[in-house]
Amino acid sequence: MLEKNIQTFIGCDSEYENAKIVLFGAGFDGTTSFRPGTRFAPSAIRNESFGIETYSPYQDKDMLDYSYFDSGDLELPFGSVRRTVADIAMRTDTILADGKIPFMIGGEHLVTLGAVMAVKDKAEDLYIIHFDAHADLRDDYLGQPLSHACVLRRCHELVGDDHIFQFGIRSGDREEFVFASEHTEMHKFNFDGLEEVVEKLKGKKVYFTLDLDVLDPSVFPGTGTPEAGGVTFEELRKAVTLVCSKLDIVGCDVNELSPHYDQSGASTAVACKIIREMLLAMS
Repeated sequence: MLEKNIQTFIGCDSEYENAKIVLFGAGFDGTTSFRPGTRFAPSAIRNESFGIETYSPYQDKDMLDYSYFDSGDLELPFGSVRRTVADIAMRTDTILADGKIPFMIGGEHLVTLGAVMAVKDKAEDLYIIHFDAHADLRDDYLGQPLSHACVLRRCHELVGDDHIFQFGIRSGDREEFVFASEHTEMHKFNFDGLEEVVEKLKGKKVYFTLDLDVLDPSVFPGTGTPEAGGVTFEELRKAVTLVCSKLDIVGCDVNELSPHYDQSGASTAVACKIIREMLLAMS
C-alpha cells in the first residue's frame, strides 16, 4: 500500500484504500531537447493547486465529493534514463495491481513510456489518445531512442498500428508525419475529429497522455518547447472533459510544464485547472 504524501494536490488527500484514482509525480527532464525544467513541475503544481477551488462550475462537480490519493513524487535517478522509465513502470504497476487508475504528473514527455509499459501489461488491446504540439514520433533524437522526442514512437512499438490517435500536432520532421500517415491517426493543429474518435473507442481500454504545449504559448508560455499556433484553454478543457468522461481511461498523464519560464504563475495555474477537470471527468 502506498503512503500519503505530506503535500498533496488540492482535494487529493483521501485514504489510499478509498481512492479510485492515484496521483504520482515523475519530475524528470533528462532528455529534454531544448529548455529543461520540467523536473520542477509536480511540486509546483501541488503548491499552486491551492490557488484554485475543488469545485468545477464547468462540470458542476466538487473534488470533495470523490476520493483521490496523492502518493507523492518518485525519486528518479537522473543519470539513468532506462532506470527512470523502469521506476515509473513499477509505480504504475503498483497502482494498477490495487485496482486503481494511475494519474502521473510529469516531467518531460518520456515519462509516459514507463506508464504505458505497465498499463499495456494489464490491458493487452490498449489504445492511446495523445494531445501535443509535437508528433514525438522520431525513431531517435541525436542517436538516443529514449527521448521525449521519440516517446510516441516507442509507445507505437508497444501497441501497434491504428492504436494511437494524435491531436493538435503542428511540429515535427517530415519523416514523423510520413510515419504517422502509415501507422497512427494524426489530427493536425486542433481537435477536429475528436468526437468521432471518442465514439470509436468507447468500450476500449484507453491511455490518455496530455502534453500541455498543445496549448498556444500565449496561454501557456511555461514550457520547454513552445510552439506557436496552439489551441485555447477552453478548447483544451472541453477536449479533456470529453475524453475523460466518455472513455474507459486506464491510465493518464499531464506533462511538459516548466514553471520557471512563466514567472507570473499563469502556466502552472492552467495546468492545475486542467488536472482538476480531468480528475472530475474521470469520476
